[in-house]
Amino acid sequence: MNKFIAGMANFLSTILSPLLMPTFGVFLLLWVSVLCLQPTGRRTAFLLVCMGITCILPLIFLSVMRHFKLIKDLHVNDREQRLIPYLFTALCYLAAAYYLYYTHFPLWAIMFMLGSMVTVIVMAIINLKWKISAHMAGIGGIVALINQIHVQGLSAFDLFWLLCISVIVTGLLGTARLVLKRHNIWQVLAGVMVGYLCVTLTMKIFG
Repeated sequence: MNKFIAGMANFLSTILSPLLMPTFGVFLLLWVSVLCLQPTGRRTAFLLVCMGITCILPLIFLSVMRHFKLIKDLHVNDREQRLIPYLFTALCYLAAAYYLYYTHFPLWAIMFMLGSMVTVIVMAIINLKWKISAHMAGIGGIVALINQIHVQGLSAFDLFWLLCISVIVTGLLGTARLVLKRHNIWQVLAGVMVGYLCVTLTMKIFG
């Protein structure tokens, strides 16, 4: 494999890690939706708290599991080792959703976080029998969020081009996962569909 291509694939997989997707989602909620009218300092504080709950806490948990040799690596590439990390991550997303509720975020914004939680639970169930791409589920949820902000008229400006870019990035990330041979094409496509549908349906039905 060409070293440059492999390096780019690893770079994309790192910066678009599943652990970062809720943080990216909250950033979009606070900077491209009508919530951007909040003071910058307040938005930044919300973002950092959500990052701590949905990214830092799961990362610490994974590090502890790796220290005690309960998982082989922080990426948890082994399907059979994913259940406990997934369930802990789902609890973190639930805690983040409660934080958004406690700080009086609108229901549709809270539903994004709950949709992310549902995504992780669905992946945990599927993962009992078949490996599915967490990276693609995460980016699928982001595409769904941008689309829902757009179609529900909640955007601060026209999000058409941002939506197009997110679809292109999704394709690049899927290609990266295939190049690195972490998944096959069906696992990549299934990941995107699970993430997109879980977030979309949660935001449409309950938001």
